Amino acid sequence: MENTSKLKEHTDFNFAQGELLLIDKPLTWTSFDVVGKLRNSLKPLKLKVGHAGTLDPLATGLLIVCTGKMTKQIDTFQAEDKEYIGTFTIGATTPSYDLETEIENTSDISHISEQQVHEVAATFLGEQEQYPPAHSAIKIGGERVYEKARRGEEVELKARKVNISAFEIVDVEFPIVHFRIRCSKGTYIRSIANDFGVKLGVGAHLSSLRRTKSGDFDVNNAWELTELIAIIQKNKSLELHK
Repeated sequence: MENTSKLKEHTDFNFAQGELLLIDKPLTWTSFDVVGKLRNSLKPLKLKVGHAGTLDPLATGLLIVCTGKMTKQIDTFQAEDKEYIGTFTIGATTPSYDLETEIENTSDISHISEQQVHEVAATFLGEQEQYPPAHSAIKIGGERVYEKARRGEEVELKARKVNISAFEIVDVEFPIVHFRIRCSKGTYIRSIANDFGVKLGVGAHLSSLRRTKSGDFDVNNAWELTELIAIIQKNKSLELHK
């Protein structure tokens, strides 16, 4: 696609015809929050607005949002590999596999070496079966499973095939492990964090996450949401290409 490296420089928007917008999702916002904010900013135009790949509220980074006719390509963008950076905290687990829920179990990690951390990371490379977290947006019987999990209900989820093409341990500052992962669509980094802790024998949870790439798109070319909204509002009275 043209202008993939200069999307942020492009401000001659034609939302009705279709735009691909790269957004740097803020912390604590849901992906739906971002879509809703953009949809509201485009009123009175009645446009389709959707995102290509959910980011959890506690994750930041690249969120692809499409408007108008460009929404027909969402499935194509969503199917691309994703890249993330973040941190695991080893020696502590949570029910959600991240900081959405409180720490429930802790373990001594004094015997864990940096070499072990690197060796465990290497075992994740390639195609494998992964179980999604119980606190996820997958639907069972028309209901999000995280809603069931929050009520304390048992949730049985099926494993799905994912592929991890890169898993780099960037730094180790016990109990924090800094990583970079490139993976296929549908991979849960929270599940990798939990499984990482299981393989180390001390437990772990995801303590920070940032999506840096999706396909050929890079978060360095993404808009800050407030910046983009300001430009839309400024130009609304001039032309929104109805």
